[in-house]
Amino acid sequence: MRQKLNLITLGVTDFAKALAFYEALGWKKSDKSMDGMALFPLGGIVLALHPRHELAADTTLTYQPTEFSGLTISYNAKSEKEVDEVLQKVAKLGAPIVKPAQKVYWGGYSGYFKDLDGYVFEVAYNPFWELDEKDNLIL
Repeated sequence: MRQKLNLITLGVTDFAKALAFYEALGWKKSDKSMDGMALFPLGGIVLALHPRHELAADTTLTYQPTEFSGLTISYNAKSEKEVDEVLQKVAKLGAPIVKPAQKVYWGGYSGYFKDLDGYVFEVAYNPFWELDEKDNLIL
């Protein structure tokens, strides 16, 4: 298997509500989206929203809610100020803040929120990492 991921699909409880949340963040849906599948291009990777019951049926697994699944999705900000701004915006949109932004053990600044379906997002500024002209992380 190549060391590449192309698509992350989030199973959502209320598709219209989840779609409105991500669009309110300023994210633009691809014209390749369809009924019941919203596709957001993220610069080389795509985030998809799909009704949770349909995604569970496709996997042949049963959905089991958990407080923390061991997975986070991270947004790398360009400054501490941007971290604060993003967390303020998602809070206004109804996303619970799990951990307010703060200086962290690895030398950066970050906080966490859960989207409307409970997926955990980190919003972080890492002064040791560089982003290219397209905001892709350079390691």
